[in-house]
Amino acid sequence: MNWSKTHKNDVLLIAVLLILGGGLALFLYATRQGGGTVRVQVDGAVVMELPLDQDTQVSLGEDGHVNTLVVQDGTAQVTVATCPDQVCVRQGAVRYAGESIVCLPHRLVVTIEGGAPADVDTSTG
Repeated sequence: MNWSKTHKNDVLLIAVLLILGGGLALFLYATRQGGGTVRVQVDGAVVMELPLDQDTQVSLGEDGHVNTLVVQDGTAQVTVATCPDQVCVRQGAVRYAGESIVCLPHRLVVTIEGGAPADVDTSTG
């Protein structure tokens, strides 16, 4: 077996996969959509929808299960949670359609829904 030919084929395969992966990442980055609303679900039921362009702070929960959702500057973020792992707080802010924040102990799901494509000014006309 010719080891140099096998090695060249491996390098070629890795290069092609890296180029395809980079191209896919650029495509997804360029076509993502900015969000329009924040959908809040608790136990699978939609409890509220908030516009992403209006700054708001909402306290969610009951029975000692509290999450504070802050909508500010076109982003949504859980800033305070009484759950032990704090994954929802460490998630950070979300702003693009399809992004979400999940707090499993409190069965809370915050999802960004629809909107205009990112970096497109839809107010002109």
